[in-house]
Amino acid sequence: MMPPFEKPQHPKSFKQRKSFATRKQEVAGIRTKFPTKIPVIIERYQREKYLPPLDKTKFLVPQELSMTQFVTIIRNRMSLMQSQAFYLLINNSGLASMSLTMAQVYKDHKDDDGFLYMTYASQEMFGNCVEIHEESLPIAGNNKAIFFIKLLILGTFIFLDISEYWFQDRGSN
Repeated sequence: MMPPFEKPQHPKSFKQRKSFATRKQEVAGIRTKFPTKIPVIIERYQREKYLPPLDKTKFLVPQELSMTQFVTIIRNRMSLMQSQAFYLLINNSGLASMSLTMAQVYKDHKDDDGFLYMTYASQEMFGNCVEIHEESLPIAGNNKAIFFIKLLILGTFIFLDISEYWFQDRGSN
């Protein structure tokens, strides 16, 4: 007797569900009807365990919106707490500068079908999922910004960075 059919754990991606021609045609219609909007597809990272799924995949985003504003909108849509890590990857590969407008990101990263693809994930994709509270950090002022940039870049080396800052401020007794 054969085992029962199991549903795949991860739903198919937008690209897997729709053909290239269909996607390209959809973008052409969107861009004709809404020339100042950016067609964005946002999907949850396949191995994501901590962030909730979004209620929709397709977004039409004003081209003048900054990445910072866009990330805030997505975070609010998911009702995330400030302490919850959230990363928005462009084309499943890298992070865009938060100061860029959506038009700039679209120009540099749009897919051949015309959509801009983004994947969201928690910190877990970089290694261990760690929740950090700002008030517990042994650093202050501009060093916090440097710390969080290092945290974002280094990911799995987070414990090394924390211990460096911790011992710098404490000195030896």
